[in-house]
Amino acid sequence: MLRFLAAILVVLGFSSVVGAQETAQETAQENPRIVVGIHESPPFVMVEGDEVTGMAVDLWEFIAGEIGVDYDYKPFDTVKQLIEAVSSEEVDLAVSNLTISERRAARFDFTQPWFDAGLRIMVSETPHVGLSGVIEGLNDAGFLKAYGWLALIIVISTVGMTLFDRRFDKEFSNSWTEGVAESFYSVMSVVTSGKAPKRKNLFGWIGRIWQGLWLVCGIAVMAYVTSSVTSVMTSLSLTGTVHNVSDLQGKTVAVAQGSSAEEFAQDSIITSISTRNIQGSVDALNRGWVEAIIGDAPVLEYYVHRNPQRELKVVGPIFQPEKYGFGLPHGSPLRRQMTIEVIGAQEDGLIDELRIKYFGDS
Repeated sequence: MLRFLAAILVVLGFSSVVGAQETAQETAQENPRIVVGIHESPPFVMVEGDEVTGMAVDLWEFIAGEIGVDYDYKPFDTVKQLIEAVSSEEVDLAVSNLTISERRAARFDFTQPWFDAGLRIMVSETPHVGLSGVIEGLNDAGFLKAYGWLALIIVISTVGMTLFDRRFDKEFSNSWTEGVAESFYSVMSVVTSGKAPKRKNLFGWIGRIWQGLWLVCGIAVMAYVTSSVTSVMTSLSLTGTVHNVSDLQGKTVAVAQGSSAEEFAQDSIITSISTRNIQGSVDALNRGWVEAIIGDAPVLEYYVHRNPQRELKVVGPIFQPEKYGFGLPHGSPLRRQMTIEVIGAQEDGLIDELRIKYFGDS
């Protein structure tokens, strides 16, 4: 009897171990651990050290809790890298402000859209006018030709003053090099400052009158140069201002690499340079490399709101409406579950709450 009872206990113990293992396996299958690719794009994805926040992140973490999925985040520097990762199944999910488009849908799947957005333009409140632009503007206005004549007059005046002083001023240098240099300095002092260096008066009151007239000519030349440069720079600032998408032709813009803005610029034959993120685009704008930034409207608006010291502004209406969705590899079993939860979050008002949290009431 004792042996029989011992055998029963052994069998029951073995069954318990097997049952526990099966339960653990079922739990692991029901709660898989996936890799979630993210690209920092405030306010949808924001990374500070090990902490990841943002509207898209909050929505995903709510969905993950509802469907019982564990996950690890994997950051990517550009949208292009994130798209490549999800299409090649390097990650199980892409979380960011990912625009749903035909090109991308051919490479991977999307969930139900959860945010309506579009493209807008960001510019500097004080447009950058480069040296090349000023020179080109002066040439177009005909001022460079006038400057050429002024330069010729300065050369003739320098030679004439040198010959004059060598003829009438016995203390003037006998060296042509030093004499021309001294005369050139005198001429340029009058032209640039309206003041003449101290010179010996060789012809009494007639000489003084002549020097006075010479000063008037110098002031007139300086005023002409200053006013012409100022007018050209003002004109360039006004004509170079971007107000809407139609003003972008012939200009260079910054776009995020792999973004829908980059695709738009390429399709519209707009000269562009690609940057890693919004901060890279802003740096290019501040350095005068580009004249505007094309990007997702909420991202640009959020950046301007959070960085008022940058003196930037978002202009023009939304010119390419877009919808954001989460990206998954083709055939992912998570797609249906996530789509159901996205629709539920819309119906329950969660997405509206997140929008107000990150963008405010207006």
